[in-house]
Amino acid sequence: MPNFRLPLVVLSVAVIAAACGSAGSASPPASNPASAPPTSGSGVDHPTGATDVVLQLEEGGGFVPIDFLAGQAPVFTLFGDGRVVFQPTVTSFPEPGPDGVIRSVPWRTAQLDEGQIEELLTFALGQGGLGAARDNYGNDMVADASTSIFKVNAGGLNKTVSVYALGIEDANATDLVPRRAFKTLADRLRDFDRGGTIATDVYLPDTFRAVLVEREGDPQAKPMAWPWPDLKMSDFKANINGVGAQQFPHRTITAVDVTELGLGDLPGGVQGVTLTGPDGKIYSLILRPLLPHETE
Repeated sequence: MPNFRLPLVVLSVAVIAAACGSAGSASPPASNPASAPPTSGSGVDHPTGATDVVLQLEEGGGFVPIDFLAGQAPVFTLFGDGRVVFQPTVTSFPEPGPDGVIRSVPWRTAQLDEGQIEELLTFALGQGGLGAARDNYGNDMVADASTSIFKVNAGGLNKTVSVYALGIEDANATDLVPRRAFKTLADRLRDFDRGGTIATDVYLPDTFRAVLVEREGDPQAKPMAWPWPDLKMSDFKANINGVGAQQFPHRTITAVDVTELGLGDLPGGVQGVTLTGPDGKIYSLILRPLLPHETE
């Protein structure tokens, strides 16, 4: 999904971040992010490299299908040079095509100037609650919900804040004040382009994470032949302690490798592909774009 996420237990909209101020600051201009020079730093100190993550929101976990877990990805990332990559808001999961393949909606990208970076970081650290946040916020009253993971590297802070069941609250919930602040930030990051009304560009990834999930005894499967003669099953590594897709056999492939599937352009990734592996077993293939800082 970009890969799509299920909100808590059901389908959720994809996350994005408002580069405009909460009181009407300028909208982020559409641009060619690849040609944008690194910034020199704003009033809120932050790294300035093109692969330095300055602010990020990822949502995952909970009771979701395996393919969703395998396709988990950050839904908003601000990099040090002002580039933003995000998943656009969707109201329904895309339907499979005639070939049974689900082509995920492409991610979007935009370039922020220093004023917009500073405004967003000031909001995130202040009204958004990250400046004073501790590392973890649980909720013992809720089961099978997702976790919202914020990362920020700005203003002298470099921290990760995990919030379980964000948005499922009641008046007696613990940590009500910081949770409301985190929700304010998450809501803003889920509406970066204001429902598509702010001009952005399609994100065209150079590399993808290819994830294999074994399908045991599926009589409905109509697998494709293995498309990569130079790749073996041993090239796909699983990490049982990894997050999301990293728990499953996976490896990085290039955009050229993706064309070997014969499914056309897949900038947003794909689900619903079945392959016969070199070992003769049948696998689901999940592809999700990699961000500039990701290597696997």
